[in-house]
Amino acid sequence: MHSLVRRRRRLPEPEAAALFRQMAAAVAHCHQHGLVLRDLKLRRFVFTDRERTKLVLENLEDACVLTGPDDSLWDKHACPAYVGPEILSSRASYSGKAADVWSLGVALFTMLAGRYPFQDSEPALLFGKIRRGAFALPEGLSAPGRCLVRCLLRREPAERLTAAGILLHPWLRDNPIPSAPSRSHLWAADQVVPEGPRLEEAEEEEGEADAGLYG
Repeated sequence: MHSLVRRRRRLPEPEAAALFRQMAAAVAHCHQHGLVLRDLKLRRFVFTDRERTKLVLENLEDACVLTGPDDSLWDKHACPAYVGPEILSSRASYSGKAADVWSLGVALFTMLAGRYPFQDSEPALLFGKIRRGAFALPEGLSAPGRCLVRCLLRREPAERLTAAGILLHPWLRDNPIPSAPSRSHLWAADQVVPEGPRLEEAEEEEGEADAGLYG
């Protein structure tokens, strides 16, 4: 998924909805079975078909297995661009499932905007922006799409949708699943060089911060 967004930048809403529906369903399935994913990001979702319409969640090495209904976590393991404000702002425990939903919100925003909602080359400034939770939605986004992004990127974890609740949102129900694109279309899309800040550059910077701050 990361490579697709890096190459094409903004995805059309119907295509983004079809892919994000699969991402949310995978996370909801994990939560239902007591798994909190923690280090959730676009790179964790990979295509299984040449048409790039089917996704699976890859690599559960960082997942935390819950022993009961309490999903409280204390560790600070996360990718900087995707980390929730509650993880940065509190030394106490936080809801692992709600933190996963925040990361899904970052992923959805990135799919629709071609950039992360919170960006800065300095980790301290990046984390400050995340704590404040202020972001600018991309122009041209539909009202249901804007609503879903806001429902996921809420500063208060308790106010976010659950992963299962995401699947009931009108944006996912109302966007039809697009037909698979032709391979010539895929080839042409792969040739597009994104303008402006590149996701791969931002992620390299995040990786350095990740190693230093989260271990």
